[in-house]
Amino acid sequence: MFFKSVVSFAVLLAAQIAAAQSCSRTYTVQEGDTCDSISAANNASTYQVAVVNYGNVDPQCDNLTPGESICLGFAGEDCQTTYVVQLGDTCDDISSAYGVNTTILYMNNPQINEDCSNIYVGEVLCTACTVEVPPAPGGSPVPSVVQPPPTAVPANPSGDGGDDDDLPWCD
Repeated sequence: MFFKSVVSFAVLLAAQIAAAQSCSRTYTVQEGDTCDSISAANNASTYQVAVVNYGNVDPQCDNLTPGESICLGFAGEDCQTTYVVQLGDTCDDISSAYGVNTTILYMNNPQINEDCSNIYVGEVLCTACTVEVPPAPGGSPVPSVVQPPPTAVPANPSGDGGDDDDLPWCD
């Protein structure tokens, strides 16, 4: 009886996980696409596209094949409020422009380092006011899931990525 209950629970849990991971949007890769270009054209953050395609698309996103279908977001974890990083941007500028505090910005974009010095031109960030992106798969460290392209240009080469002035407990 105990074994039957454990098996039933495992099947139910597996079904819930599968349902939570159902793809809400897909995209067919075209010649010349990059993860950033796909993300920008489809309002899906660079991080989100990397996470939902983990294991199929490598962290450098250099193994896309024209004609292949990739997922853009999981149902219930599909941020479609995005911003494409421009030269000179800081996390404070982006969070202020979108009315989202930097804590939520960082939670939706966990690839951003603590001082926001690693955002790059063309990167697509989730700018939703609530946390809408999936966590890194299986407890994987974020750098093993998504990495900037080798040709990435830092958005703010001076290193002034943000000082969290909107978080008074950090001053």
